[in-house]
Amino acid sequence: MLPYPPRPTARSLPLLLLVLLCLVFACHKARSAADAPASPAQTGAAAPAAQDINAYPRAPQPETSGVGQSAQAQLAPPAAPPGSNPANALALKEPNLPLENIRLRPGFHISVYAYQVPQARGMSLGPVDSQGRATVYVGSRDAGNVYALRDLDGNGRADQILVVAKGLKLPVGVAYNKADGALYVSALSRIVKLPQIEAHLEDPPAPVVVNSSFPTDDAHGWKFIAFGPDGKLYVPVGAPGNIVDRPDPYASIMRMDSDGKNLEMWARGVRNTVGFDWHPVTHELYFTDNGRDWLGDDWPPDELNHYSAPAQGAALPHFGYPYIQGGYIVDPDYGAGHTPDEFVAPLQNLGAHVAALGVRFYTGNMFPAEYKNAMLIAEHGSWNRSTKNGYRVTLVKLDAQGKSRGYELFADGWVQPGDQVWGRPVDILNMPDGSLLISDDHAGVVYRVTYSAK
Repeated sequence: MLPYPPRPTARSLPLLLLVLLCLVFACHKARSAADAPASPAQTGAAAPAAQDINAYPRAPQPETSGVGQSAQAQLAPPAAPPGSNPANALALKEPNLPLENIRLRPGFHISVYAYQVPQARGMSLGPVDSQGRATVYVGSRDAGNVYALRDLDGNGRADQILVVAKGLKLPVGVAYNKADGALYVSALSRIVKLPQIEAHLEDPPAPVVVNSSFPTDDAHGWKFIAFGPDGKLYVPVGAPGNIVDRPDPYASIMRMDSDGKNLEMWARGVRNTVGFDWHPVTHELYFTDNGRDWLGDDWPPDELNHYSAPAQGAALPHFGYPYIQGGYIVDPDYGAGHTPDEFVAPLQNLGAHVAALGVRFYTGNMFPAEYKNAMLIAEHGSWNRSTKNGYRVTLVKLDAQGKSRGYELFADGWVQPGDQVWGRPVDILNMPDGSLLISDDHAGVVYRVTYSAK
């Protein structure tokens, strides 16, 4: 029989505690390794080639960043528009943002378009007037508001921010419908609309319910929405958890008529898309999808997907969730019995945990020709990675066959050394003059990106 160990003394307790801490840390590391997904070789599928998007050369700072010495002049708040102070207008406050830290490609410049937009999320553009101006509509999340941004003097920055709806449940998505002049808003389980919104910006109408048949789960229940080239409103329904296998309509993209009728499934196996757009020429759908959590810092990737409409009578495309991650990783919880070739592979795998949200094709004429019809992606940024990833805008260009030509960096600097975050890109919007807007729900602003060869 082994003798009992000696009773610990006060002098030996610190040493024992240190040993116990080391054992706990070693067990945690071992469990993390055991929980990690199989390597690509073990899954039987080839992993996409690794790509360091941060290696793309960026503009020298601060001369070509669009801020530099003129930062204070650009950040000065605009004067209130003369003769217009409606009751639903927000007060414009001067921001304290380090725009000089945002790094852009040569020739690009960034400024603040709208200064006080709490939790700015999805964006949509109203009709363009004879002077090339248009109202920008912006949703929010927990703020419960929908905003209308107006650049009354046409100087490239909003002079007025109006609250056109409030008290809604997670109104992330907004979509202006040219056909009926209404602004459609996602509100968790409901889609509502604000009729004839352009004529009532200063006295907005009460929201009218269009469809209230969506799930009520908060988890991934907020929705980006948009009208497609077919005139239908596309509405995603996220998975109600990190990794779960639930029946329709969860983990899908749906579509319906603008009156809420003919709601139907359009794609399956989509964990949580918070951004999509249609190719300006082919009119085919492209969307981001957020990968699952708790498989380690570098697994799995977020995805950029391409949707090709199925032939009449064929099954709807399935993009893999929860069985296959990133097009080649067999999920350790739900992947048994499944292989990657059963599902539609991503067009382009993005960074792990970058939280890719808004994606838009660039359709303007201000940027160089190489950006025409390229996709810009707002990466909101990781929330549980040991070191942060994302907090940037990336770029994917397509070749003549519609394949990705690579995944590149367009703008970054919203997270600083030491993982200090001051901004989180959410959505991207083309403006009539060729500039781009980027919403930021962390800083509560909307940025404007322009290009000048000088």
